[in-house]
Amino acid sequence: MNKEAIFLLIRGGHIIDPSQGIDQIGDLLIAEGKILQAGGAVTPIPSLSVILSKAKNLDASGLVVCPGFIDLHCHLREPGFEDKETIATGTKAAAIGGFATVCCMANTEPPLDTPAAIDWVKQKASKDSLVAVLPIGCITKARKGEELTDMGELAEAGVLAFSDDGNPVASSQLMRRAMEYSRDLGLPIIDHCEDKTLSDNGIINEGQMSAKLGIKGIPAAAEEAMVTRDLILAKQTRARLHIAHASTKDSVELIRRAKEEGISVTAEVTPHHLTLTEERIAGESPNEPFDTNAKVNPPLRTEEDVQALIKGLKDGVIDAIATDHAPHTLADKNCGLELAAFGISGFETALGCLMGLVHQGEISLAQLISKLTCEPAKVIGRNGELGTLKAGAPANITILDPDREWIVYSRNFASKGKNTPYDGYKFKGKVMATISRGKLVYTDDSLVIARSEVTKQSHG
Repeated sequence: MNKEAIFLLIRGGHIIDPSQGIDQIGDLLIAEGKILQAGGAVTPIPSLSVILSKAKNLDASGLVVCPGFIDLHCHLREPGFEDKETIATGTKAAAIGGFATVCCMANTEPPLDTPAAIDWVKQKASKDSLVAVLPIGCITKARKGEELTDMGELAEAGVLAFSDDGNPVASSQLMRRAMEYSRDLGLPIIDHCEDKTLSDNGIINEGQMSAKLGIKGIPAAAEEAMVTRDLILAKQTRARLHIAHASTKDSVELIRRAKEEGISVTAEVTPHHLTLTEERIAGESPNEPFDTNAKVNPPLRTEEDVQALIKGLKDGVIDAIATDHAPHTLADKNCGLELAAFGISGFETALGCLMGLVHQGEISLAQLISKLTCEPAKVIGRNGELGTLKAGAPANITILDPDREWIVYSRNFASKGKNTPYDGYKFKGKVMATISRGKLVYTDDSLVIARSEVTKQSHG
């Protein structure tokens, strides 16, 4: 692994860049942290000869080369919960998962509700992170839903959005004011949509499984009621609203109608809500009747909800896929279902489980890459800078093998969080290398990067 800016010629890969409509075999040249050329063949013409003489070569034949993945929603836990994750361990896991940029949520301790807290994360990330870390600031002080933060100061400190994720903003008046301020600042509100009077300490999806297992459920209405409220407020205030971890069929339809009305709303869905249903909560033996690693908020829903989410991806209602990476300690999960923490450690399994949708023909590979790259970049207003292979853009690149088979062994995760419902699953599709800000931050052991030999050979 090389943390220094590199000169690298990636030859003969299948370049997919939805931001430019590129889908072709070609070469990609990186120099001093920037993309010089992507697509076609890079040949040693005089103007490039010096750069090519410095560049190492990577044969990407049979591999896909695309913009670096962007995760709009993750929990790096630091400061305050270093037993669960740190910026160092979390960004190493992100790099393994193909993420060149991650947006960290504000539910740390102390929470990210002051410029000083934001500066601390930025400074810590500058020293410890392998990938770019973009902080999200709190909507309310201490995430208590009682008083707005100084959103203007947080914007000046460099937050890319505002969210109390993990906690909803229950007060409609307070959320309205937050939207008005965020609109004037040109930044989105990322909305944790949950009416806690309806979820009411539920544990799994309210439905057939909760009734069968005798477990208190979380109804779909708990999400949909808040989605409805905040879409109404977004329409009134003309603010940018981003719906986090949408999980139900009717949430998709509410967002669809809002977009048709011209409301400025975007939405994300997680890999686990696209690939697992409520049935996954059941354990595999009588001694372990429940799998706490499948306990997540919002809960895993029904097959009908899963199909609606996939359809929403395909037709553009849902803009992005975000992991909601939520690492926990073993003690957090190795307990009764009622006491277990909500959340899945998602960085390192994201591509593997999502490629199942591609191989099954549910979505195309280009659609999947778009939802992980240029469309998330648009949500946070960084399109043109992130999620693209345009010449001159920062070199954020993911290289993947769509057909590489591998088995998930959570004990080998770089993340401190080993909490995954995919442990032991066999996936087809694996990240082979990640480049973030021009630095090679992850390479699969099987990938060979050779010294340069300037040659006229073309792979274009």
